[in-house]
Amino acid sequence: MSNTPLMPMATAVWLVENTTLTFKQIAIFCNMHEVEIQGIADGEVAKGIKAYNPIISGQLSRNEIELSSMDKNRPLQIKSTDIEISNTNQKIKKYVPLSKRQDKPDSALWLIKNHNILKDSQIAKLVGITKNTVTSIRNKSYWNYNSLNSKDPVALNLFSQKDLIEAIEKAERRIKREKKEKEKEKKKQQKIDNV
Repeated sequence: MSNTPLMPMATAVWLVENTTLTFKQIAIFCNMHEVEIQGIADGEVAKGIKAYNPIISGQLSRNEIELSSMDKNRPLQIKSTDIEISNTNQKIKKYVPLSKRQDKPDSALWLIKNHNILKDSQIAKLVGITKNTVTSIRNKSYWNYNSLNSKDPVALNLFSQKDLIEAIEKAERRIKREKKEKEKEKKKQQKIDNV
């Protein structure tokens, strides 16, 4: 965990306004220069920045501030809190601006043309549109099909190259599995026919 508080400038403003700490103590705690803290106190720096209370955010305790206020040589110690970090591999849906939303059906068309082994559900998940939309584009019954221009979704930054490769590999595994199952069924049917 970082030893710098969240929003150091706003925290410095709060500490200048609400404590008797020295500029040096505040500067060290907020990872700023002492002159910047002097500027905050003089009203020359951080104009319009709203003070951020480090006690409420759990980064400092009132006791910690009081101890450092009594001993001018004692630096403030940021509270180490255990923050649960979520799985970084988890997909986060990102906002797609209105101007880019037309790129989704165009990208679906590109995937259908260039990677036709992908299932409609896979394309829908990658691009971020409904499965019905992908199916209608594949069947050429999409309401605006004639206006679609095939565009590479990776180039449009709708998803990464890694996501595309993973989807293609998954589709290839599915096709191999389906072939094996068909062969098993065929052999089973031949045995039945021979008996």
